Amino acid sequence: MRDAEEFDALYAACAGRVVGHVYALTGNRAEAEDAVAEAFMRAWQRWATVRETDSPEAWVRRVASRIAVSSWRKAFNRVRAHRRAAVDQGVPGLNEDHVALLQALQRLSANERRAVVLHHLNDLSVAEVAAEMQAPVGTVKTYLARGRRAMAGLLTDAHQEESSHG
Repeated sequence: MRDAEEFDALYAACAGRVVGHVYALTGNRAEAEDAVAEAFMRAWQRWATVRETDSPEAWVRRVASRIAVSSWRKAFNRVRAHRRAAVDQGVPGLNEDHVALLQALQRLSANERRAVVLHHLNDLSVAEVAAEMQAPVGTVKTYLARGRRAMAGLLTDAHQEESSHG
């Protein structure tokens, strides 16, 4: 019974954060929720191993990210169609700044996007991001610098376009 209680506590503590992380990576909430559900299912199936890791939450986040990226690669055209439909329909609770941020994130390379999301949206240290990405700290710093620089340009351009049209 202790296993179920520990697993439930992990789920309650971090499921929302992990969905937010994967959503920031993919830009699609439904796919993020599906990937996280699949990751938690895998975590439960391997709970004896997962519970002994340094961070079960990081394990779930990594698995969910991989599931989402794999799904995204397999269905790239379908996802693009869903994104267009989501933008056309509007998403409740998202304002123009959120949409601009998600669009800017989508223009980064996968590694830059992952580093930016882990560091700035999930509040992981650079060392923690490096461990999760299995990359040297210097490489993560490069991803973060490039990602921030690209996003600053994209968000500034979006803001200037908005100002000139408004």
